[in-house]
Amino acid sequence: QVQLVESGGGLVQAGGSLRLSCAASGSILSINAMGWYRQAPGKERELVAAIIWSGTTNYANSVKGRFTISRDNAKNTVYLQMNSLKPEDTAVYYCNANLRNGITLRSQDYWGQGTQVTVSS
Repeated sequence: QVQLVESGGGLVQAGGSLRLSCAASGSILSINAMGWYRQAPGKERELVAAIIWSGTTNYANSVKGRFTISRDNAKNTVYLQMNSLKPEDTAVYYCNANLRNGITLRSQDYWGQGTQVTVSS
């Protein structure tokens, strides 16, 4: 029905950069918002950044000024540009989309499979 496919994770040294991508496909009538969450070992999943499809963005305080979320409406894709990475950014990053399913006509949340980001000191 609906799939979120993430890419771009990996291993990087502190101070480096990574760019995550998440493409939504399937029975999509409209997208309300997309975002990135992360979960480090032993910690709860937390919001990193989100973007309403009209363009409004929201960031966790810990990443403000370092991470930038953007979207490509035509491709149903959201990006997370991560600069000045720190070891504490190490986590599995999950893409989230709140969208209206074209078959059920209901809005609901969907999740990607997660991509590992590891920042070495």
